[in-house]
Amino acid sequence: MTTGQSLADGAAGVALLHLETGNQAAAYAALRKATAHGVSIAAGASLFYGAPALAFVLATCHEPGLTRARTIAATGTATVTRRRLQTAHRRIDSRQQPHYAEYDLIRGLTGLGVVLRRLGDHVLLRHVLDYLVRLTEPVGDLPGWWCANGPHRHQPPPPGGHANHGIAHGITGPLALLALTHRDGITVDGHTTAITRICRWLDTWQQHTVGGIWWPQTLTVDDLHRGAPAQHQPGRPSWCYGTPGIARAHQLAVLALHDTTRQRLAETAFTTCVTDPAQLGRLTDRSLCHGTAGLLATGRRIAADALTPTPLTDLARLHQDAAPVADEPSGFLDGTTGCRLTTAATTATGWDACLLLT
Repeated sequence: MTTGQSLADGAAGVALLHLETGNQAAAYAALRKATAHGVSIAAGASLFYGAPALAFVLATCHEPGLTRARTIAATGTATVTRRRLQTAHRRIDSRQQPHYAEYDLIRGLTGLGVVLRRLGDHVLLRHVLDYLVRLTEPVGDLPGWWCANGPHRHQPPPPGGHANHGIAHGITGPLALLALTHRDGITVDGHTTAITRICRWLDTWQQHTVGGIWWPQTLTVDDLHRGAPAQHQPGRPSWCYGTPGIARAHQLAVLALHDTTRQRLAETAFTTCVTDPAQLGRLTDRSLCHGTAGLLATGRRIAADALTPTPLTDLARLHQDAAPVADEPSGFLDGTTGCRLTTAATTATGWDACLLLT
């Protein structure tokens, strides 16, 4: 795998940073590096790697010299998406449980939908939304997004699989995309029903403790039988798996449905999270995926849509005071590129769309 094509930790992410800050020469140099060995449309191509990653980055770059690159990346994205949709529908037709990489933001069809939305390919985007609607349809006693695999790549799955709630790998990623497209006016049959199904699931599993309102990161069959998650307290307040990302997806959904009661609940979940020293103390670095940068980026988007003022000053200070990311890698998700984008003066490129925040 050529890391130059990676939005997560390669030159594609660096190019996005330079486009955001207006350093065109550095952006083009990074894009040349990203495409030096061709553009991948192989099985691993996704929002964060290969043709779709480059399509996302190039979508806001209107330099005439990159017209051909934009066309190649967009065409490759369409090819990858159609192939993945065919495989996913065959899996649903056979009533097999998915792997979360089929549908998630990082590697799956939700991420590809993010790219199509950015490209303005509404025809193919609607095919992705049709798939996400099917994904929410129950299979027996379990939701259609119940995964056969476990949440950790290098560990065996729990008996019976699991449900994943994180915005990066779980069902709140599809929820956010369904909500954003609904607000865009890009809808399909069953669109609102799918949003409602996921919201009701989140209603069922929301937890109320001294630390506030939160949702478990994952659930197992044992949790379902017990009627309560094995997780007894809020996890790390990260964008990828924690309350902030889940709360933003929930907020977007209820904005689409015009449900102010649920909106207040989602925003309260975020506010209680970021005013709880115990939760904030679980963040150990400045990274976008797991650290303070992701919390700050998410908080800004929640605050912009919130019914009541949302505290952000302390989050900015927390991010400034946090430890540098381990070994100072240059990557977008886990390194300095994401940190610098979070502290940039604007979001002119809409870079945080790849996090499903907007």
